[in-house]
Amino acid sequence: MKARFIKTIYILFIGFSVIAAAYFSFKAARYYLEIQRKQSQLEKRRIELEKRKVAWDVLEDEIKKELNGFAGEAAIVIKDLNTGWQIRINQDKLFASASLVKIPIMAACFYAANEGRIKLQDILTLKAAHKVSGTGILKDAPVGAEFTIEELIQLMISESDNTAANMLIECLGFDYLNNCFKKLGLKDTNISRAMMDFISRGKGRENFTSASDLAFLLDEIYNTGLINRAYSQMCLELLKKQKIKDRIPVKLPAHIPVAHKTGLEKGICHDAGIVFTSQGDFLICVLTKHKDKTARPAKRFIAQVAYLAYNYYQNL
Repeated sequence: MKARFIKTIYILFIGFSVIAAAYFSFKAARYYLEIQRKQSQLEKRRIELEKRKVAWDVLEDEIKKELNGFAGEAAIVIKDLNTGWQIRINQDKLFASASLVKIPIMAACFYAANEGRIKLQDILTLKAAHKVSGTGILKDAPVGAEFTIEELIQLMISESDNTAANMLIECLGFDYLNNCFKKLGLKDTNISRAMMDFISRGKGRENFTSASDLAFLLDEIYNTGLINRAYSQMCLELLKKQKIKDRIPVKLPAHIPVAHKTGLEKGICHDAGIVFTSQGDFLICVLTKHKDKTARPAKRFIAQVAYLAYNYYQNL
């Protein structure tokens, strides 16, 4: 009886040992296969990135070729917002900002609201001194009309309204705006005159920026790093409402969202923004200075650079 019990225990022990060995062998095999699968995925990803980088380098060559054929000066920053790769040409060169300064003004307004200096629902009254020519609808509004700061920001961005911008500039003041630009991390951007103030411009007071600064600010907005997520998202949505579409978006499919801001003055033509595609999002800033009688060649140049960048994503 005792021998039979020992034999039974022995058989069970052998059985459990076989089962345990099979189980751990199965686990080891699964672990090995999972490692192989991950290694295969990493290798596939590595090859895809290598091909993508080659295409990115080709894109840079194509853009440099376009620049060589442009009758003027240009600064370009294009950034792949997934990989972080950048094409940077004359990125720190100073350009008269024209209406591109409205992006940092917008950011400064939200910065002031966040620190309690203003409220977005505060009312500002339109004065005759605010009204200037150029883009926008407020130049035709009656003196004494009232608008909230939030309404003025929207008009300044979506309509590129110069009068709205001047009301916001007066509200915050040049000193506050310039200090705020620095706090926001901008190195090359200043504001020393109101929009369309060509008398001050003739005296040497100019608003300047760089492609590098605009790219930095747009990157902060895209990655929700401008003040906080809520204000970053507000900036992005406002930039998507831009109604002037004759540069970055003009050669792109109509369904492609573009969050951007243009700038245009005599001899100056810019566009800076973010393009959202199904294959990845990219940031693009193109600032130009030219001597043509019209801005049409500069607009075509900016549109072509944006189109080349867009095609890079479509060919991935």
